[in-house]
Amino acid sequence: MTGKEKLALALKHEEGPLLFDVGGMPTTGMHCEVMEEVRDFYGLEKRPIRILEPTQMLGILDDDLKEVMGVQTTPLWGAGCMFGFRVEDKWKEWRTPWGQDVLVPEEFEVTTNENGDTLIFACGDRNYPPAGCMPKVGKFFDNIDRAPEYDEDNYDIRDNLEEFQEITDKDIAWLVKQKEMIGETTDVVMGNLGGTAFGDPALVPGPMLREPKGIRRLTDWYMATVSDQETLCRIFEYESDIGLKNLKRIHDAIGDFIDVTYICGTDFGSQRAPFYSVDTFVNVYAPFYKKVDDWIHQNTKWHTFKHSCGANEPFIGLMADAGLDCFNPVQWTAAGMDRQHIKDKYGDKIVYWGGGVDTQKMLPTGTPEQVYEQALECCRIFGKNGGYVFNTVHNIVPGVSAANVDALVRAVRDYNKQYE
Repeated sequence: MTGKEKLALALKHEEGPLLFDVGGMPTTGMHCEVMEEVRDFYGLEKRPIRILEPTQMLGILDDDLKEVMGVQTTPLWGAGCMFGFRVEDKWKEWRTPWGQDVLVPEEFEVTTNENGDTLIFACGDRNYPPAGCMPKVGKFFDNIDRAPEYDEDNYDIRDNLEEFQEITDKDIAWLVKQKEMIGETTDVVMGNLGGTAFGDPALVPGPMLREPKGIRRLTDWYMATVSDQETLCRIFEYESDIGLKNLKRIHDAIGDFIDVTYICGTDFGSQRAPFYSVDTFVNVYAPFYKKVDDWIHQNTKWHTFKHSCGANEPFIGLMADAGLDCFNPVQWTAAGMDRQHIKDKYGDKIVYWGGGVDTQKMLPTGTPEQVYEQALECCRIFGKNGGYVFNTVHNIVPGVSAANVDALVRAVRDYNKQYE
């Protein structure tokens, strides 16, 4: 079956072969280091990995790797990245601190400090302090707090609205160009368009801004979710209004070429408990998810995708009620997220996208046989009665062996054989 046919089954909650996604979204990808090792494992041509998402150093899966793995998703993303520079089809070489030669976006600008840390600049502009830091022994970029100390007595809400801008003609042209480059495809086309990430902790600090101001430190932001919900709702209202204008322009330009679009990556759970109360979710977040989902479902054929790590059990049904179609990453190792429990309780209301293997312990430290067995078990639990797309619990990160990635490939392939 084609990728689109498998997605259609999942959305209808009809049992059948599983769609296999790697690299479709910013939370379903593969780190460039692992990707290079996987290409070598399969005997594919040696070539530098192109970096699609610089913060997490996620690579682009070329067609030869997608084919050998059985991946049937294709990304169509907006040009902007979390650090505010463009990611299009213009590349330059960069040697990573761990010695890998990769291709990074043309506007990617970094330097190294006295500790050996790699510092990256918002908008590629070296005239301002760096926005992110990759520690000497790290392989991702972390945000740097750069905003002035939050002063609630002298707060101007416009400081938290700066990043929400109407889409430019240049951005529209890039989306149209990608549509033309991808062409007719049976893959599921995954849209990461931006503009509706309500309170995403990766974006709150303003990594895309040269000089962020406002409520930017995460401690202040999380306190505001309890003490100043009115202000957050005003921010989200402005963001959603701009976001819907942009989605309309995007749909006018590329139509229903996208199958699934990323709505938001805000995490609602830690590994041990939810971050928020149910009331906070219902009062502060759910109205804006519903606003965006309603517009998408009323005006397009796109399906919506929400990411949230951790202990999300109290929110899964509420996400479905808000109109969200797909939930990722399905971190079933977190508190209250037992696989069978969440499948039985919510599996007919929302498509689970992920949860295929424990990426924290099993994938990096298990044997290929152990990884295979756990992944196959996840296919059987989540795949029953449909409503499931196979992906890992979040991105495939450094330290995962190519043999263990192959174990995932074999598990999905073997599970799907029953439907041949």
